[in-house]
Amino acid sequence: MQFPTLQIEQPVLTDEQFVRICRLVYEHCGINLHEGKKELVRARLAKMLRKYRFKTYDQYIDFVLDDPTQTTFYEMIDQISTNLTSFFREPKHFEYLRRQFLPALIQKKQKTGQLRIRAWSAGCSSGEEPYSIAITLLEAVPLAQSWDIRILASDISTRILRIAQEGLYEPQRVANLSAELKSRYLKPKKDKSTPLLYEVSPALRSILIFKYLNLMDPWPFRGPFDFIFCRNVMIYFDKPTQEKLVQRFHDVLDNGGLFFTGHSESLTGIRHSFRYIQPTIYRK
Repeated sequence: MQFPTLQIEQPVLTDEQFVRICRLVYEHCGINLHEGKKELVRARLAKMLRKYRFKTYDQYIDFVLDDPTQTTFYEMIDQISTNLTSFFREPKHFEYLRRQFLPALIQKKQKTGQLRIRAWSAGCSSGEEPYSIAITLLEAVPLAQSWDIRILASDISTRILRIAQEGLYEPQRVANLSAELKSRYLKPKKDKSTPLLYEVSPALRSILIFKYLNLMDPWPFRGPFDFIFCRNVMIYFDKPTQEKLVQRFHDVLDNGGLFFTGHSESLTGIRHSFRYIQPTIYRK
């Protein structure tokens, strides 16, 4: 595949081109890019125009649609959907897990002899969220090595999933971890040619499964999960899409399971079967 040599600085994203991109993205993965996202889309896709040396967004979109491998299409989705995050972001969720939910769940499972916990980080981004869940579980579960603990971490971005699987983070990304947890679950990694990074421990990796998943597609599992994090993902969807997605999450949760949304998200205004616990935390 050959790329043209045309180049232009700060290409203009017209309203028609923005609508075209919005339609493509919505049809593929349900992300609803309203007018307020136009500048974000322009800035992020401008990098792609520079990379492939295109003059206009129409040339880039045509190139993406003509790619039989769909590699460049997924690359476009990656650019639009990826967000920065950090360990233990929105700490009240992890506090509720640690203090309220997990003690009761562990006691219930010990009584039944079913030492099995399943969690899902839906829209796991670069991995900080599922690794934070893993730390919370390993700290809460007594003799965790004797339990069957698995965390599914899924995302629509294949590029960001590779970063998550690599498990290497800059100091600012792990700033919310206490010194004790940092020493227990992260290993400093530095040499003369690279800045300081922290690498996640084998204990965390052993209970995590990273998978590509478009939430709009059929899910290759039926659960049940004990709790699901889907934070700062549904803000990209319109209300009908949110409603369908929330019901699907409800269907794969175990009875009594928890559903966590992001701090800027709410189930207010959409029909759902969850019971409200506190802001952004719901129970089946």
